[in-house]
This record gives sequence, C-alpha cells and structure tokens, in this order.
Amino acid sequence: MKTLGQHIRDLREAKDMSLREFARQLGDLSAPFVSDVELGRRFPSEKVLAKMAHILGVSVDELQRHDSRPPIEELKRLAASDPVYGFALRKMADGTISADELMKFVQKKSHKNS
Repeated sequence: MKTLGQHIRDLREAKDMSLREFARQLGDLSAPFVSDVELGRRFPSEKVLAKMAHILGVSVDELQRHDSRPPIEELKRLAASDPVYGFALRKMADGTISADELMKFVQKKSHKNS
C-alpha cells in the first residue's frame, strides 16, 4: 500500500503538475514543505489536506486512507477499555510481532467477519 505522500505525488504527477505549481495552488506553501509531505517527513494539517484533495480531484477520505499514522487517541481509548488491546500494542512496540504479521491477522479477521 502506498503512503500518503506517495499517493499525493502520484496524483500530482498524473495531473502533470510540478511540485512548485502544486505548492503555489495550495496557498503559497513552500515547495520544500510539499516535498517533505510527499517523502513522508511531514504531514499536512487537515486544512492543507483538504486543499490538496480539492486540487488533486479526490476526496479527503481517499487521501486519509493512505495516512499510516496511528490514531493515538483511539489507541489510548482502546487500550484503556480492554487490556488485550494494550497487550497487543505492547507486543508490536516491543517488536515481538511484526507489522506484516499484524496486518495478516487483521486481514484474516476481517474476511471472517465479512
């Protein structure tokens, strides 16, 4: 799966738009900032993400599907409500379970529930 930045870059390039032009259309943001977003070094605010979606002709939801940052508040809430979530997150953070293993489990689980 593509990262948010990769997806933004692919959409921008599909429109044959330069980095500088995209930055200008976003409200005179700097090209280095946009480059950092595309490289995954920085993440846009909700307002900038909405502008990016508009310029690229996609929905904000489409862009957000590629945002790999964990929803911290949701994870905290889950861990507090059920210790199993906290345990699972700790296993992942400790490197006991890999991200690939976790994704395979989630995909298997979601197919069973479909």
